[in-house]
This record gives sequence, structure tokens and C-alpha cells, in this order.
Amino acid sequence: MSITAERKAEVIKDNARDKSDTGSPEVQVAILTDRINTLTDHFKAHHKDNHSRRGLLMMVNKRRTLLAYLKKKDEGRYQALIAKLGLRK
Repeated sequence: MSITAERKAEVIKDNARDKSDTGSPEVQVAILTDRINTLTDHFKAHHKDNHSRRGLLMMVNKRRTLLAYLKKKDEGRYQALIAKLGLRK
């Protein structure tokens, strides 16, 4: 259900603000989005997996909290991130 180390490193590299950035809201949201997409595909085959569904809901809530924080702190970075990840319409 989780992403591989190579995929995680790729997501971090694509969304990092500088070379050593691993904890910025942009990186955290991108990692959560990748994990959410993986779990969404998992539920297409395992629709009764309620234990993983709880984890999915927690990840979605965490991502929403991080996005709200980023929107409050810097609207431009928020807009750029949601456009890059294709989150909002």
C-alpha cells in the first residue's frame, strides 16, 4: 500500500523547494497525494478493506490540513502546488 523508496525520492525531488528539502508542505502534500492515489487503486479491487480505508481517510485529512496551512501562509505556493498535482478544479 505504501510507495517505494525510489518513487518517494522522485516525488521529493520533483516538489522540493531546494536540494535538501524533505519536509516542506509541498513535499508532504505530494507524498500524501501519491499514497492516496495508490490506495484509491487498491480499493477498486478490495472494496471491503475497511482498515486501509481508515488510513486513507486519515491521509486525506492530513493533506487537507497541510493545504489549508500553505494557503494561509503563501497563496502563490498553494496555487502552484494544486495546479501541479491537479487537486482542485
